[in-house]
Amino acid sequence: MSAIDQYINLFRENREAVEAHSAPALNALRPAALAALEKAGRLPEKGDEGFEKTSVEKMFAPDFGVNINRVNIPVDVAAAFRCDVPNLSTLMGIIVNDRFVPTTTLRNNLPQGLTVCSFAEAADGPMAAVLARHLGTAAPLDKPGVALNTLLAQDGVLIHAASGFRAEKPVQLVGIFNSPAPLLAARRVLVVAEKGSALSVLKCDHSQAGSSYLSSEVVEIVVERDAEVNWYDLEESNAETSRYSQLFARQAENSRFQGVAATLTNGTTRNEFSINLEGHNADCHLAGMAIGSGSQHIDNASEVTHRAMRGHSDQLFKYSLDDDAQGAFEGGIEVCPGARFTEAFQTNRNILASTNARMHSKPQLLIYNDDVKCSHGAATGQLDQKALFYMRQRGIPEQEARTMLMQAFMVDVIDSIRLESLRDRLRHLVECRFSGRPSGCADCNK
Repeated sequence: MSAIDQYINLFRENREAVEAHSAPALNALRPAALAALEKAGRLPEKGDEGFEKTSVEKMFAPDFGVNINRVNIPVDVAAAFRCDVPNLSTLMGIIVNDRFVPTTTLRNNLPQGLTVCSFAEAADGPMAAVLARHLGTAAPLDKPGVALNTLLAQDGVLIHAASGFRAEKPVQLVGIFNSPAPLLAARRVLVVAEKGSALSVLKCDHSQAGSSYLSSEVVEIVVERDAEVNWYDLEESNAETSRYSQLFARQAENSRFQGVAATLTNGTTRNEFSINLEGHNADCHLAGMAIGSGSQHIDNASEVTHRAMRGHSDQLFKYSLDDDAQGAFEGGIEVCPGARFTEAFQTNRNILASTNARMHSKPQLLIYNDDVKCSHGAATGQLDQKALFYMRQRGIPEQEARTMLMQAFMVDVIDSIRLESLRDRLRHLVECRFSGRPSGCADCNK
């Protein structure tokens, strides 16, 4: 029996309970999701299309529990939340496993023009039309991971910026895993930025020790004309956590989108980004950094599709792998026939700090017209031995010198972040990660 089969059976046996606890907009998508899963037969496996990547089928094969009856599982937020961003003023909500819990600060300080709520809350208010109009429009059900998430998800988070709204503070979503037994959480996020609006979202993932966890996450981002969305995703989970995250963005004319993913600690992670530049003059920047040690496995995959004229995209992904860690980058750019005067660039750079670390890279270009500027490149190597020798000759201990070089390697990814306070805090997190020091959040410890 494939991983898909066990979850199809679970849904069929508990369909009434699943739908009873869900928003109508989610329930409306389930029949098509079920049909798509039955047609697919399985999730992507390692080695599909001849490329070495994480087997999603293997990630979902164990018998994880699903909290279908929405049992309240208490969580110690201070113990799990370690993202260490004390100087960043945000509007924060907590995702406990797959349940959205808005903080009092969020509820009391939402500015007019910004909505942050659960799907269930949206379904009972003026946001019901927004949810029904946009949910499922960016994430196609012919992708088995999307279909499975749609089949199992019972709630989600809606972030909506009204036309012309310009956010002063970012929205922060803190995802926390906590369960006495192995647990799968189907997480769903929908971000809608209407015409001329702008907002930033910081999402942090953490896990409490005690069990194994699996995150099935689908993020849909709709960026309308002249709007801007910045999406920042930080993972600091534990070795028993597996994460399959799929982000889909649709960009209209003159829109701007930035997505940055930082994997600092984890077990097995696969992040997928699918960006469609549908309007003229759309601008997209994707960046990712992954720091792997022990037996961590970190994959990032991107698909950037230019469908209209004068679009611009830039991708930069960097990995630093030590011990027995493994990484993969699978990057794609497609320039459609009508997308003249496109500029699209992609770069993947990797450092292997041990002889057992492994990196697999597969950049791709598909260009269907001539009036473009496009490039892609990938390089994997070891630390600069000359620079290491130079630093040791000046009295810097070897381990400190290695840490400094690996920190410097990640600088351009960190500097791409548009929130200054988040840039500063991520520099600190990266320094702690490479030096082996803990990075507990001062504010949460209070």
